[in-house]
Amino acid sequence: MTVMTKPETTNTRAIVDAPTLTPNATRKPKLISVEEAKVMDVARMTDLFKAHQNPGQLHFMKLLGFHKIKVERAEGMYYIDQNGRKILDFFGGFGSLAFGHNHPRLLEARKKFQDEKRHEIAIAFMSQYQAAFAHNLAACSPGDLDMVFLGSSGSEAMEAAVKLAERAAGPKRPKIVYAENSFHGKTKGVLAITDGQLYRGEFKLTGNTVKVPFGDIDAIENAFKSDPEIGVIVLETIQGGGGIVQAAPEFWTKLRALCDQYGVIWVADEVQCGYGRTGRFYAFEHYNVVPDITALAKSLGGGKTAMGAMIAKRDIFMKAYGTPKTAMIHAPATFGGMGEACATSIEALNVLYDEGLIDNAADVGDYLLDRLNALKAKYPQIIKDVRGRGLMVGLEFQDFSQTLPMVLRPVVGMLDDKLKGSLSGFVGALLLRDYDCLVAFTEYNRNVIRLEPPLICQREHVDIFVDALDKLLGRGIISIVKDFVKSQVT
Repeated sequence: MTVMTKPETTNTRAIVDAPTLTPNATRKPKLISVEEAKVMDVARMTDLFKAHQNPGQLHFMKLLGFHKIKVERAEGMYYIDQNGRKILDFFGGFGSLAFGHNHPRLLEARKKFQDEKRHEIAIAFMSQYQAAFAHNLAACSPGDLDMVFLGSSGSEAMEAAVKLAERAAGPKRPKIVYAENSFHGKTKGVLAITDGQLYRGEFKLTGNTVKVPFGDIDAIENAFKSDPEIGVIVLETIQGGGGIVQAAPEFWTKLRALCDQYGVIWVADEVQCGYGRTGRFYAFEHYNVVPDITALAKSLGGGKTAMGAMIAKRDIFMKAYGTPKTAMIHAPATFGGMGEACATSIEALNVLYDEGLIDNAADVGDYLLDRLNALKAKYPQIIKDVRGRGLMVGLEFQDFSQTLPMVLRPVVGMLDDKLKGSLSGFVGALLLRDYDCLVAFTEYNRNVIRLEPPLICQREHVDIFVDALDKLLGRGIISIVKDFVKSQVT
């Protein structure tokens, strides 16, 4: 006979009230929420940067005074910090902010995409957004540049470009020519054609490279003649990290002819100088030439998403990846051409033309160069050179000794190499501290300040910046040094 027992209600209640977490369940660590991050103060940001990001970089941020800034929001040509101060952006994220900060059309395109819950990752299917964006890039590109690979950065786009070129050139021509003071990215492959010991470190890089002086057509011809294994040449149309350096106009037509003569594939790195920054969609268009492969990134995502692209001639692309057997050798990565990123980039290209930003870059860029050249004439002992095209401008200062009275130059001249970059750093720091203007610097020539404001920049913004620079230089070098040292002590 079965004996029925009454359930123990107290035990049942204990089970109901107990935590649902089982002994083996994953416990959530102590995480910072988005809202907590938003209200984080500068001291806490600094602590976390030192603990989890890059303690060494903080040293340079402190020298320039950048560590004191917490950007609360950004709009158009300006950052707005924690104190409501508006900072005029002539840095432009190394050319990543063609549309300024938070362009309303780009915000609206992204919001609509999200509100309608459209698809982001469609690796198994074709994407209408990828297809449309690839078409648009081909439509913006001259000649036969019409095959598009999408990635998330300039380095990724350049990796794709170099791999495509090497495969198209064939296994008997594996060598790649690159230029002194070049910068093509920090990932392992393109690091072999990035001419900077700082970035190269002690990494083991590929040995199939040949270095030539930038803009030296004779050196390139000699290399092509003497080494039949050269199949590719990779050049920035304007060297950004090298200090905003251009080659002579005739160099590019001769380069195109040499590449055709020797069957060498020309890769034009337009990651920084492309996308309308120089007053043409591509900088190489100023010289009426077309490379075999090119690459874009930076502003391609409208300053709201990470986007990079390689654009190649169809015959080059088909040589490398034109069969079912080879098609997947360098297929897009998981996040290459994500839905919202492509939708943002589609809208950005339309804004670029609808708002006449390429023409604006040419016009305002000429005005900026004119005003800076007038400053060079006013302060020849301080400003050595002004150069660039469109809104990609380099302002080079004299070596430190040359800015001082004649009696001090011989002594200080022995320290010029060690002092390189000091004056540009002093000026950049004081422009931010005293005049609310942000500028950038260059990797190889540390005496150069790099100016790459958004393509929405107007003449009144140029006037604000140049007037501030004029006032600062008018203090004189001794006063500038004293003011900078005082800022460090404070």
